[in-house]
Amino acid sequence: MSENNPELGKRLRTGDFETNVHDRGQGPAVLLIHGSGPGVSAWANWRPVLPVLAERFRVIAPDMVGFGYTERPAGIHYGLDTWCRHALAVLDALGVERAHIVGNSFGGALALALATRHPERVGRLVLMGSAGLSFPITPGLDAVWGYTPSVANMRKLLDIFAYNRALVNDELAELRYRASTRPGVQEAYAAMFPAPRQRSVDALATPEDALRKLDKETLIIHGREDQVIPLESSYRLHALIGPSQLHVFGHCGHWTQIEQTARFNRLVTDFFVEAGQS
Repeated sequence: MSENNPELGKRLRTGDFETNVHDRGQGPAVLLIHGSGPGVSAWANWRPVLPVLAERFRVIAPDMVGFGYTERPAGIHYGLDTWCRHALAVLDALGVERAHIVGNSFGGALALALATRHPERVGRLVLMGSAGLSFPITPGLDAVWGYTPSVANMRKLLDIFAYNRALVNDELAELRYRASTRPGVQEAYAAMFPAPRQRSVDALATPEDALRKLDKETLIIHGREDQVIPLESSYRLHALIGPSQLHVFGHCGHWTQIEQTARFNRLVTDFFVEAGQS
């Protein structure tokens, strides 16, 4: 990790570009896939989670291509196929044959795609405020994907993400704004989710028939006051995925891992420890 910037992990060659990835701990591998907020990185998304899980597991948290400090190859087409290939390339480069996956929002959609397309590479799933089904786009998600850089706009997004007002302040808005305006970041972001953005919701969806056949033990976690991904979507995932359980936090928005950090970490740790005992 860089002493000056904790968002920097190590550089990993993944195909024809380099990936910024955090790789910590020992034990069963856990792949953390971040969400799609503007200026996001694996560290920004998982900083309260990564060190705790790394006490029991080998935790791998990459910046998915197009986000964070991973290279952005010229001419790349951002989409589920590209991101699936990238996630597998990260595991391959690290010599990991099989990993549990924790997916946040956009990352949940990617986790579901990996589990249904490459089941041999995936252990258990944790889906947090997860995309991955088609639903009418929420005003919150439309605002997130339609972000244009300014401190004021970033502050508005933080108000959408978090239920707990104490988590939202001007300092954080300034920090995330600066992250969203690094060279190349906004250009890539605008190319990922162009209007009309309902198309992007649908493009991240895994067919329901494939989800009905999914035999992975799955922990679904959602904040009741989530304004970005509707709670109803997690109820649907729970109904479709046979070996699943659903945990809903009240007084919690889209940032479950930040608003309910200790409880989130306990739930996820216990869920993965159980996998080793069964």
